[in-house]
Amino acid sequence: MTNEELRLSVGASPAQRTVSVVVGVFVAAVGAAFVVLPLVADGLLRRLTGPGDGLATYEEARDLPPGLLPPGLQDSGSGGDQTGPGPLVGLCGLPFALLGLYLVLRVLRTAAWLDGSRVRVRGAFASRTVDLATARIDAATLPYREAGDDVRACGHRVPVVVATDGESGRRVTIPLRGMGLDTLPPSELRALADAISTGRPVDGRDGDAHAAASHLRRLAEHPSAG
Repeated sequence: MTNEELRLSVGASPAQRTVSVVVGVFVAAVGAAFVVLPLVADGLLRRLTGPGDGLATYEEARDLPPGLLPPGLQDSGSGGDQTGPGPLVGLCGLPFALLGLYLVLRVLRTAAWLDGSRVRVRGAFASRTVDLATARIDAATLPYREAGDDVRACGHRVPVVVATDGESGRRVTIPLRGMGLDTLPPSELRALADAISTGRPVDGRDGDAHAAASHLRRLAEHPSAG
């Protein structure tokens, strides 16, 4: 096991990143436009349909009889500043803008590093670090939307290693699918296996961890076994 930090080949390939970023930016732009346009349109309508005498508030027209007040001031009685439903409708676009931003951040920031026995996985907004030598290790498969970024895996299940810190409960998920590859490179699979198994007892609660490490080594020797 090496003490040099090793960047794992998780995440999307360059071509997939380009497509994902374009889609994310488009979704975010549509959502942002849906939020902004009602505000702009509402302001334009106010200017086009507002009272022509320039009376903005009731204070400016307090000496006029109520019947001569502009309709907007008659209804409000004081401020005359009525906001239409446009801005509220525009809020419906906010989730789409946030979703597009999340997609862009996820595809650009997703990465993982192995430093000795400690693995650090970075997601869209935060990073988590777990010591593989002491964590609870589970080998599993997850749907594409949870486990990886390879569009070829869409509709399939991707093999992953889930490491959970015994004290803090912090958990990281390491997809075993590489950038445009069926699996991570053999050297990275072996490095993960060594990080998991080095220094662990060979029996008791560590049996699952050793089984996961053995599976990673078999996968490194025979990639089709995954």
